[in-house]
Order: sequence, then structure tokens, then C-alpha cells
Amino acid sequence: MKAEEVAGRVVQDGVAPACGAGCAALQAAPLCEVGGSTHLFFDLASLTKPMTAMAVARARIDHRAPLADFLPEARSTPSERLPLELFLAHRAGLEDHRALYAPLAAGHTIDLASTLHDAAGARRADAPGEPPDGGFPPVYSDLGYILAGEALARATGLRDAGEAIAHFVLEPLGLAARAGTVRELEARGVHGPFAPTETVAWRGGRIVGAVHDENAWALTGMGGSGHAGIFATVDAVLAFGLAALQGLDDPQFAWVVRTRPGGSLRAGFDGKSIEGSSAGGRMGPRSFGHLGFTGTSLWIDPDARVVVTLMTNRVCISRTHFAIRAARPWAHDALFERALCLRH
Repeated sequence: MKAEEVAGRVVQDGVAPACGAGCAALQAAPLCEVGGSTHLFFDLASLTKPMTAMAVARARIDHRAPLADFLPEARSTPSERLPLELFLAHRAGLEDHRALYAPLAAGHTIDLASTLHDAAGARRADAPGEPPDGGFPPVYSDLGYILAGEALARATGLRDAGEAIAHFVLEPLGLAARAGTVRELEARGVHGPFAPTETVAWRGGRIVGAVHDENAWALTGMGGSGHAGIFATVDAVLAFGLAALQGLDDPQFAWVVRTRPGGSLRAGFDGKSIEGSSAGGRMGPRSFGHLGFTGTSLWIDPDARVVVTLMTNRVCISRTHFAIRAARPWAHDALFERALCLRH
């Protein structure tokens, strides 16, 4: 089955009005195929997170250093002495989400310092005191990545996590014209086209060419936060996945993708759950990847040496559209099979 057929069937199932799909099999050189809306830039949402983690690794930042070494705003909070790595691995004991954007939605401005202090102080009630070795039990947290992204920017002297991702990940991979924040893309003369996302009244209606995530929008505008803000074409996401696959033997990157006790979450990526995984049934048990709230996904099987990605804007026109849940496993299975066919 061709990637174009995968994209077409997902659209017919009503997941979203825009869709792209890609697969790759790695041998001596990558064998790749992409289809669907290959020219569109999709809001990657949380697929930004593995790019943030890769940027931290490539920048050779000490991921064992405490957060307050990077962010003075974390001082006098429960997060100040915790190593950066725990925030990337969702094991810093933080709440999953807070509406940090609320003042902006009410017509006020955002004070970055107090907002970061608030995020660093958002410790869960079930994670008291100092963490055990390896951190607290994992709970997926956007707040941890907001802090990690700001730490990345401060450590590298760049404007925000989006600029750091461009500098340490996208530019070295030759992807800067096909992936980046809206700000970084426009600086390179790239003005889309962007797949629209949700219609949100307080943001003026349909969101297109601006990040969908409210906290990312409030904190970094047309730039990028650690948890969201990168846009990309389907072939760029596939290339990023191949880079992650090819980097598995790099000691500087190994700590990002290694498995961790207590759950499937790694540092920037997630592993495949035993049952009901969105990765589908064909990806092997050591597979890792990530999903994006807007309808994006990336999965990597290190044993089969296969990478698959599915790009949709499933939140268009509303985030209450959930058909993507049924479509993802089917699409990933079809793309996996297509990747194997590329070898023959």
C-alpha cells in the first residue's frame, strides 16, 4: 500500500481535512516514501518534545545539573534542585498542565518570570519531598517541558527553545526550510502553507500559521516552547525520525532514548505500551515515538529499522474530534508494511 493511499483513507474516515504520511526503512541508506499533503506545514504540537530533548543532547548541556542552575525563576520552588533530565523524562513530580495563558485570554499580559516560577512550583500532592533515584513516578507533563525548553534556551544563549531546536537539530539535518517555528521559517523566506487547526474565539477565530497550544502561544508567540511550537512537512518529520534512529549508538544521545523504570516514558520520547498502543500492532516492543495533540505522530522501530509518521490537523475545527484514535494504529500498521516493501 502506498503512503498516498494511507493518507487518503484517513481523510475519508473524517480525521482531518489535511493529512500526510511517510515511511522509511534503513539499510545502507534510507529508503523513504511520503504522500498526501507533502507541501503543507503541520503544527507538530508535542512532537516538539523529542526535538527539545535532542537539542539538549546535541548542545551537550549537563542534563544532570539542577534546574535552578539554568533558571533562577525555579529557586525557592520544589523543582530547584531536581536535575534537568527528570523534567525531560516526565519524572520531576510536576502537574501535567496549568492554564499559564489565562491572563492573556483575559486581555492581560504575561510576566514570564512569575509564570516560570508558577510552573516550577506545580508539584503534585503525590510527589512530596525529594525524589527517589530515577525520579518520581512518571506523569506526562507539559509544564516540565516548558521549563526544560527555557533552560535549553538560557544555556545556549538563544531566544527560546524553538531557536535552539533550529540551531542544534534542524539546521544540522538540513531541515531548516522544511521545519521550524513560524518565526524561524519566515526569517528564511518560508511562509507556509500551514494546515489550519482549531477555531478559538479568544484568539480571533481560526488558527492558521500560529501555534495551536495556548501556553506556547502565550509564552513564545511565533517562536517555540519546549513542549510545542515547531511546524514541519511530513518529509521533515520522517528525516528527524531517521536521525533519531541513526543516533541510537551515539553516547551523547543514548540517555534520551533509554528505557526507564515505572512506565514507558523516556526523555523526549515514549515507548510502545503493551496493549492498545497507537503505534499499532506491527511496530516491535522496543519501538519508541511520540504523538502530537493536533493529530501528528512519529514511531521508530530500532529492530526493524523502520520509521513511520502520520501528519494530520485533527483539531480542525474542534479539539473534540477523536476519530484519530482509531485511525492511528491502522495507518501506522499500513505504513510499517509499506516500509518493509521498500526493501524489496
